[in-house]
Amino acid sequence: MTLSSHDVFNAPDWWRQAVVYQIYPRSFADANGDGIGDLVGITSRVGYLKELGVDAVWLSPFYPSALADGGYDVDDYRDVDPKIGTLDEFDEMVAALHAAQIKVVVDIVPNHSSNRHEWFKAAVAAGKGSPERERYIFRDGKGEAGELPPNAWPSGFGGPAWEQVIEPDGSQGQWYLHLFAKEQPDFNWDHPDVHADFLKTLRFWSDRGVDGFRVDVAHGLKKNLDPAFDAIARILEGTDLFGDGQHPLWDRDEVHEVYAEWRAVFNEYDPPRTAVAEAWVAPHRQARYSSPEGLGQTFNFDLLRARFESDHFYEIIDRNLRAAAEIGGSTTWVFSNHDVVRHATRYGLDGEGMSAAAPGGGATMGGNDGKRWLLDGGDPADVDQAKGLRRARAATLFMLALPGSAYLYQGEELGLQEVGQIPDEARQDPAFFRSEGREIGRDGCRVPLPWTREGGSFGFGPGGAHLPQPAWLGDFAVDVEEGDPGSTLTLYRQALALRHELECAESLTWFEQTATTLGFERPNGWCAVMNFGTEPVELPEGTVLVSSGPLTEGQLPGETTVWVRR
Repeated sequence: MTLSSHDVFNAPDWWRQAVVYQIYPRSFADANGDGIGDLVGITSRVGYLKELGVDAVWLSPFYPSALADGGYDVDDYRDVDPKIGTLDEFDEMVAALHAAQIKVVVDIVPNHSSNRHEWFKAAVAAGKGSPERERYIFRDGKGEAGELPPNAWPSGFGGPAWEQVIEPDGSQGQWYLHLFAKEQPDFNWDHPDVHADFLKTLRFWSDRGVDGFRVDVAHGLKKNLDPAFDAIARILEGTDLFGDGQHPLWDRDEVHEVYAEWRAVFNEYDPPRTAVAEAWVAPHRQARYSSPEGLGQTFNFDLLRARFESDHFYEIIDRNLRAAAEIGGSTTWVFSNHDVVRHATRYGLDGEGMSAAAPGGGATMGGNDGKRWLLDGGDPADVDQAKGLRRARAATLFMLALPGSAYLYQGEELGLQEVGQIPDEARQDPAFFRSEGREIGRDGCRVPLPWTREGGSFGFGPGGAHLPQPAWLGDFAVDVEEGDPGSTLTLYRQALALRHELECAESLTWFEQTATTLGFERPNGWCAVMNFGTEPVELPEGTVLVSSGPLTEGQLPGETTVWVRR
């Protein structure tokens, strides 16, 4: 049966093949003119999102935060940062999106809170041995006076994973675990209060109409800190950070007990709420996160890291679809997000255009080529932008034909390039400051969007933008691309409209795999073929529906994808 977007919106399993658009709220649209994107700004652009054709939006954190890690240091899980809006404005935004048949997914950050969270402030104030400290992971230090950290565990953001507190009497005190920034103390998920409070949070947002959750660091909640810190520290120094549920910090089997609790809450609603896990785990460990008894889906970052090669795409896609089919789950696909160099830039660099993953945590600042490019200064002249955009359009069109959910990052529908050259004094990503400039950070993919060619912030808002926007950004503005039949925005709109019309059973059949081409057919005769090479190849038989670039007579040009209907 052919589905319409209205049917997808109302289906209980809408998420299985949804197109989800990630919004980084601070950089999407600013309604009040303070230079920071806000919820009212998002509401003002619902018409744009509807015309684009997405099924859902995923909002990166909008909670009160000191922004020690871009909002992933949460002060209060059941409120909105005043700089971004209010709960009433959140409700108005959800109502507007739902009226446009668009679902709402929000980020939830269960591994750690902010050090400004009321629980953590109470833990520091209460002192050693208090019930308040048991909600986090506090340990005595080593050395004669406890002046050394409990062990040598490294933080994912550099430096030690332990921070010492000052006790209420003014003395040097215990140390708390933070696997990321020191402003992000890890919760103790063996404590019942932590379980109960997150169930309360899930119900709070579900009651406000939220349809699903993106679970940050989903594989990191449960930890085994016994019996010997030093032995565990030696494990962390090894090269294999995953294993089969035996690692002391990551991907422990016990974490699925948490998600079984969450699933029970999701199923209290009609339709059931859903979730997608950010779980950087070995491929054979992904299935439990995306099982129907768990969260439902797991982010699959494999294509984000893929070389622009036929055999690499084939292996990744085939393996992930087989794994999803074995458990009755649904897979996900993504090329760009708020943590990595935009794929239109990665694919325009001299190397493979890959973006690597950081074990246990998330993406690096762009990985391999992207990171090298940033560290070299991020000069746009170093990027073959035409090649990068051509490859990005081809890869995305191919991905949009796959079974499963497609995750898009704001601005990729405009073909946006990464903003590489940002003055040091204008940077905001804490990674830049923590590393004293050795890590350039993620600001380049978080620069506010251009809505109009003209204006002080290209239509982002009346008061400028919180990150500098280069002059060339105006060339990618929405109002420039809307009237251009060959623009990337037009391509995305055409592809998403066709995807709704053609959506069918979650399976495919490969019919072509060569050194330079890859093609598959969906059960209703919908075919996608990508030419990874530079020389044209013969077009497949059928009616051409859409292509990522101009076609020549009877041929598919290099670095181009086409959809046909047989």
